[in-house]
Amino acid sequence: MRLATWNILHGRTPADAAVDGDRFARAVAALGADVLALQEVDRGQPRSGMLDLTAIAAEAMGGAASRFAPALIGEPARQWRPAGDGDLDATADGYGCALLSRHPVLRWHVLRLEPSARFRAPLREPGAHEVTWIRDEPRVAIAATVRTPTGDRTIAATHLSFVPGVNVRQLKRTLRWLEALPGPRVLMGDLNLPGAVVRRVGGWHSLARQRTFPADRPMVQLDHVLSDERLPARRIRVPRPPLSDHLPLVVEV
Repeated sequence: MRLATWNILHGRTPADAAVDGDRFARAVAALGADVLALQEVDRGQPRSGMLDLTAIAAEAMGGAASRFAPALIGEPARQWRPAGDGDLDATADGYGCALLSRHPVLRWHVLRLEPSARFRAPLREPGAHEVTWIRDEPRVAIAATVRTPTGDRTIAATHLSFVPGVNVRQLKRTLRWLEALPGPRVLMGDLNLPGAVVRRVGGWHSLARQRTFPADRPMVQLDHVLSDERLPARRIRVPRPPLSDHLPLVVEV
């Protein structure tokens, strides 16, 4: 089974604000994933041409089962509100995470990670030369109990805060939540934490080590595939996609 996680930067490159649905679909198909976790996903956002990026990815995977979980509703760079469970089927102004599976999904689960940091924090946007101070966003985790060829397991996707300390608390909360769901379990996503911190905080097993950020000159691993059991796994090298500021992390187990 091939697992992949990818922060897609809502389908664009750091140097190009345009979002091309066909380009995105080809990039997803090239991963060859059986289960795919996506972060920074738009649904019905003007900046990405009102596209449903989750639906495009599901079709590119050959009709995968999919779920999009918005973390916020509104324009991420401007005005927004935290998303709630009533927004799961919203078709406009959504921004969050998605999980897709070629294997049958028995049940979906969603966790809202609140509160986010209540202060502005420094962040250097892709392609920018200066640091900007921005408001931290609400975060979300989405999980699926999946019937895989090796048995049922729960696989989750999330994107944690970039604010130090907040992301550690969110990781602990997510792992506690997953431990109450059917096992064995896998967590994938952009955790905004280096590998050493992730392994120390969670105690779960890292299935692959690869520098994933920034994509043009990777210096640190922010994107992870973790398991609560030791699994024989190998990292799969894939061509660098023509979009995003993160490299995908692809693992075969």
